[in-house]
Amino acid sequence: MLNAAIEIAFILIGAALALNLYRLIVGPDTTDRILALDTLGINCIALLVLYGISSRSTAYFEAALLLALLGFVGTVALCKFLLRGDISE
Repeated sequence: MLNAAIEIAFILIGAALALNLYRLIVGPDTTDRILALDTLGINCIALLVLYGISSRSTAYFEAALLLALLGFVGTVALCKFLLRGDISE
C-alpha cells in the first residue's frame, strides 16, 4: 500500500515539476519566474524526500535539507535584487 502511494506521489510531483518548468519558461513577469523557480526547488525537495522514503536511506533527507536552505537564501537574494537592484548593502 505504501509503495503504491509513493509511486502516485512521484507521478504527481513530476507533473507539478513539468507545470513549474512551463511557468518558468513562459512566465509573463520576472516575479512569476522567481516564484516558479522557488516552487521548482520545493518540488525537488519533495522528490528527494520521497526517494529517501522509498530507498530507506537517510542521506537523501540531509540533501533535501541543504537544498531547502539554498533555495530559501537564493529566493531572498533574488527578491532583494529585484527590489533594490543590489544584494549587499
